[in-house]
Amino acid sequence: IKFQSSVSCWGYFSVGANGGIHEYADSQFGHIFAHGKTREEARKALMLSLRNIDVVGTIRNPVEYLVELLGMNSFIGNTIDTSWLDGLIKAKS
Repeated sequence: IKFQSSVSCWGYFSVGANGGIHEYADSQFGHIFAHGKTREEARKALMLSLRNIDVVGTIRNPVEYLVELLGMNSFIGNTIDTSWLDGLIKAKS
């Protein structure tokens, strides 16, 4: 995993010295956090960091889907609730 932290975005990952996912990691092998003066600044910082992350290997990851979610008007406008993602998943199936 190649990830560059910034002033407004940082993360940590369960990756060993050899570059492999740590044997005790669950499906959430990393976490990324963003902040800004506004929600919009934080959202943009997170999108930029996700676009620049590089996950090498055969591990499945949701990076592209997360960028897509962060760009949706409902997310930008903060008109989401706890059922929002479930509704999106249901609509795709």
